[in-house]
Amino acid sequence: MLLRDRIYQLLRDAILTCEFEPGQELREQILAERYHVSRSPIRDSLLRLEQEKLVTVLPRQGYRVNPVSVADAEDIFGIRLLIEPACAAAAARADDAALRVLDRFRGIADEERTEAEFLEYNMGFHRAVISLSGNARMAAIGIEVDEQFQRLIRISVRGFDYERVRNVFADHETIIDAIQAHDSDLAARLSYEHSARAHERIRTAMRHGEQQLAEPPKTTE
Repeated sequence: MLLRDRIYQLLRDAILTCEFEPGQELREQILAERYHVSRSPIRDSLLRLEQEKLVTVLPRQGYRVNPVSVADAEDIFGIRLLIEPACAAAAARADDAALRVLDRFRGIADEERTEAEFLEYNMGFHRAVISLSGNARMAAIGIEVDEQFQRLIRISVRGFDYERVRNVFADHETIIDAIQAHDSDLAARLSYEHSARAHERIRTAMRHGEQQLAEPPKTTE
């Protein structure tokens, strides 16, 4: 992988995982020191991220990680409600051997999980279903949408309360049951309903101000 591509991926991952928070200011020199590179690959990467609407250029100041607006969230929700059920339906047409990979997402709620464990598990489950769709183009779109959605989840679950997300595990197991039973229609319906509930939880957090989506500006350290 070329250096500029590696730096781009590192910066993009840092934004999508909220290591760099919404509203945080980024400076080329500080990032260059952080990643032990010159400013050139940093600048190239940040301009690519600007095209993806993940950062904004601040004239003569640097860059700022874009806040997640209500409109952005609704756009992500709308696409996800199309992609996730389609991937679940397609996954249900995979063979039994391939679908056994989903068994590792069973029994997760048997003991309380930390926020980090929940986020890793949740992303892993959705990526597994997307990959099982067998449609490379749809999977590529699904992963891109899921990356954006995972950012929303990370923002909305701060002040993590395990009981608030416990039903997610049960939802996932019913989706797994439908997929492994090769019931495409049921898998799609359950996936849609699950996604709709997740979207409403995030809308509620935004509506009630449980989490500010635009943090006060900070500089990178």
